[in-house]
Amino acid sequence: NPPRPGDESYEQYASERAAELASLRRRAHMVTDGFNSLEGVTCAFTEGAMYSFPRIHLPPKAIAKAQELGKAPDVYYCLRLLEATGISTVPGSGFGQDEGTFHLRTTILPREEVIETFVQKFRDFHTAFMKEFA
Repeated sequence: NPPRPGDESYEQYASERAAELASLRRRAHMVTDGFNSLEGVTCAFTEGAMYSFPRIHLPPKAIAKAQELGKAPDVYYCLRLLEATGISTVPGSGFGQDEGTFHLRTTILPREEVIETFVQKFRDFHTAFMKEFA
């Protein structure tokens, strides 16, 4: 149970809680803004959750390559992302996405300095992936 007003540790608790919630909001903006700055990626603002769920508009050549390899296109994208960057995501096909749409799920929980690296690695991978399959 968290401390209550009047408890000796309440002020520290309230301060740390407020700082952590503010940090989560900044991380949500960093991730959402990073996704939305990319060609072929759209993402609603991450609010009230610890996950972002961007839609990835994959080029037809990438979809064909995934199918050639016997993989769902979003699974193929997530595996390539993992292999290239070490970023682990969950393909949207596991969440019942609409037919013909592709998503992935990722978290906003890493610390802010790590989120900055995540956004840059994701940007570099996505840019190269889209160029490869243009």
